Amino acid sequence: MDHKRRRLLVGSVLGFAAALPAIRSAAAGLTLTPRQSRGPFYPARIPLDSDNDLVIVNGKAGKARGEIANIVGQVLDERGQTIDGARIEIWQCDANGRYHHPWDTRDVPLDPNFQGYGEFTTGADGAYRFRTIKPVPYPGRAPHIHFAVHVPGTQPLVTQMYVAGAPENQRDWILNSVRDVRARQSLIVSFKQHADIPGELVGSFDIVLVADGRLSEA
Repeated sequence: MDHKRRRLLVGSVLGFAAALPAIRSAAAGLTLTPRQSRGPFYPARIPLDSDNDLVIVNGKAGKARGEIANIVGQVLDERGQTIDGARIEIWQCDANGRYHHPWDTRDVPLDPNFQGYGEFTTGADGAYRFRTIKPVPYPGRAPHIHFAVHVPGTQPLVTQMYVAGAPENQRDWILNSVRDVRARQSLIVSFKQHADIPGELVGSFDIVLVADGRLSEA
């Protein structure tokens, strides 16, 4: 990836991180992020461009279709301590509802300007940021983004993030398999207009892991 672009992306994350507390108090009642299905469309091959900006693909002049959305947050443990060195992967369908995966053979166009997958590794503040598109539904599923969080020495946490107000949430069986209401709500993110970037949205999704590396059973 172009080094200037990488500096801009990292700088953007640091800017967002400045607005987040370095440590969340355990007294705030942090809810463990429940695990969810990995799904069938994890990339068969990691794209050459796998940075945290999924809207622009290196070597292509266009921009992804859809509403641009910045997903920001922190990776924390249940005590509110930030987690350094957590590698976060995300993957999702494009604005047409199609994944960049050979198993997705539905007769809808594939957006060549959407990266479909991205990675980011947290620093000492536990903060991350992805620039992607606001997720859209596809047959049988509510709009969502897949997340996998890898912390050295622990089991990965695989989960999904959903969109507040999406009518499909009411009947999405994977979302509603989380019986605990508070845990289920922790997966649902509200989007609003970005205060500093005209025309883009922002949503906050903190990921809370068990301190000793066990997975939540929620």
